[in-house]
Amino acid sequence: MLDMKFVRENPEIVRQNIRNKFQDAKLPLVDEVLELDIRNRTIKQEVEALRADRNKLSKQIGALMSQGKKEEAEEIKKQVNANADRVTALSEEEKTVEERIKTIMMTIPNIIDPSVPIGRDDSENVEVQKYGEPVVPDFEIPYHTEIMERFNGIDLDSARKVAGNGFYYLMGDIARLHSAVISYARDFMINRGFTYCVPPFMIRSDVVTGVMSFAEMDAMMYKVEGEDLYLIGTSEHSMIGKFIDTLNKEEDLPYTMTSYSPCFRKEKGAHGIEERGVYRIHQFEKQEMIVVCKPKDSNMWYDKLWQNTVDLFRSLDIPVRTLECCSGDLADLKVKSVDVEAWSPRQKKYFEVGSCSNLGDAQARRLKIRVSGPNGKYFAHTLNNTVVAPPRMLIAFLENNLNADGTVSIPTVLQPYMGGMTVIK
Repeated sequence: MLDMKFVRENPEIVRQNIRNKFQDAKLPLVDEVLELDIRNRTIKQEVEALRADRNKLSKQIGALMSQGKKEEAEEIKKQVNANADRVTALSEEEKTVEERIKTIMMTIPNIIDPSVPIGRDDSENVEVQKYGEPVVPDFEIPYHTEIMERFNGIDLDSARKVAGNGFYYLMGDIARLHSAVISYARDFMINRGFTYCVPPFMIRSDVVTGVMSFAEMDAMMYKVEGEDLYLIGTSEHSMIGKFIDTLNKEEDLPYTMTSYSPCFRKEKGAHGIEERGVYRIHQFEKQEMIVVCKPKDSNMWYDKLWQNTVDLFRSLDIPVRTLECCSGDLADLKVKSVDVEAWSPRQKKYFEVGSCSNLGDAQARRLKIRVSGPNGKYFAHTLNNTVVAPPRMLIAFLENNLNADGTVSIPTVLQPYMGGMTVIK
């Protein structure tokens, strides 16, 4: 969410940013919020003047009453009552105006970084760098669920009966592999200095609206009926929410945390739910990382965060690449974002396995995450990134480690988490 003062002083920058994100339907909101801002300040000035006048008139009433001028005092009392009625009416209008301003300000997108490429959607994202050599073996690689089924490692049919499409049972060595990847990712991040956390898996509405846009909320979040609670779509939501309405000492920053959680998503929209695959599903588990830092450090942390994901995948011998997300592919709160994609030997292309985002002070402004430093108080910057999100990782892992005889090799770093196994047979 932008600062109203910034919008007031830089309306054309805000408009151009909306155009750069190809959200022209939001352009009228800029003029509307500027008009509402003028009205809001006018109301406040009038209320302040009326209250000052009331104090002045109250003193006159006291003086007149002490002089026995009761009739004159009664006339002034009428004026005081009229002023009070006017203040009440203005206060009601002020409340309505400020609600509308807040709604608009939460709809206008954050200002994107100048380095972000301009493009309409993810088809115009820009490749930054590749890590590792993509390999296409000389034998056919089956669809990922077929590989899992060969090891009796997945049961989609039973899951469909129990919960519907978008759910799965993982079994045996595949389930163990899933847990091993999560545990390895946890320790990988702890070894890089991040504090491990298991957060709440449900959050209140004020946290939801603090960490994501209305459009994301509608497309992703499951609401608990009859409660002011939502199932998290990613642990970033509750991790950033941990700092809601806090004043943090500058010397305590940055906060660097890594978290485990299940994640629940509606997955509404064009992508939909796969019937046989586990790439886009309603429920999965994930290891996440978040940073709360000083504004001047956020770009540095942004580069560190996505590099962590690249390094983790490379430690498992999985080739990856990074893609700079274009303006039209950025969620409204994001300043910039990079996707990490893993190589799929079967598809002979890369696919998304993680996303790193710098949100500037947008989430902090909504959630009132402030910092107290030598030069006063200011809003923190927040960042998040996927460490690993099985079962997408399993797709990349199984395809890149499948052998011609149908076995799957276990990389050295993962073997301790698999009871010493070197291969899945």
